[in-house]
Amino acid sequence: MMGRVLMIFLSLCVLSVVEGLYFHIGETERKCFIEEIPDETMVTANYKLQLYDPRTGGYMPSNAGLGMHVEVKDPEDNMLLSRVYSSEGRFTFTSHTPGEHVICLFSNSTKWFSGSMLRVHFDIQVGEHAIDYASMAQKEKLTELQLRVRQLLDQVDQITKEQNYQRYREERFRQTSESTSRQVLWWAVGQVVVLLAMGWWQMRHLRKFFEAKKLV
Repeated sequence: MMGRVLMIFLSLCVLSVVEGLYFHIGETERKCFIEEIPDETMVTANYKLQLYDPRTGGYMPSNAGLGMHVEVKDPEDNMLLSRVYSSEGRFTFTSHTPGEHVICLFSNSTKWFSGSMLRVHFDIQVGEHAIDYASMAQKEKLTELQLRVRQLLDQVDQITKEQNYQRYREERFRQTSESTSRQVLWWAVGQVVVLLAMGWWQMRHLRKFFEAKKLV
């Protein structure tokens, strides 16, 4: 019982992690991230694009014509999302296959060369953290208690998905380990067969050599 409670607590700690960062790219450069996501999980990402100002040495809001192209591919390399957004906003998608999802960001600039340097603020929220509960409460007219119950139900649902995903990863790892073990075994058997065949061929060749020399 204590082990189960500890597992749920650790899962809640993992799920509470929100990835927030910023990075620099050229105006025509692509930046990709790999995110491990369970199946049927909603992901929301907020971003803001800033343009380097050589006069001040800092970054300022990008011009109106510069936007962000977002591409998301699932573990089977299927395109889940491919769309051009404005220089600041958010995008949302739902995973249908557990595993590593590739999220790529690049500007919609059509310049031949890298052009200006861009700073991109990027924040990914997975699972129940991607749900806007304030809007939900206002839209569905939920009380504070009802909203809290909804949050707890979503957390339990996300924990179940995370545990199923961990079991899926363990199964994949077990299959890979078994496949590798079989390949190592057959490789060893093949080496033994080759060594025996070479030994037989050498003995046969030496016997014929000695017979030809009338030594046997």
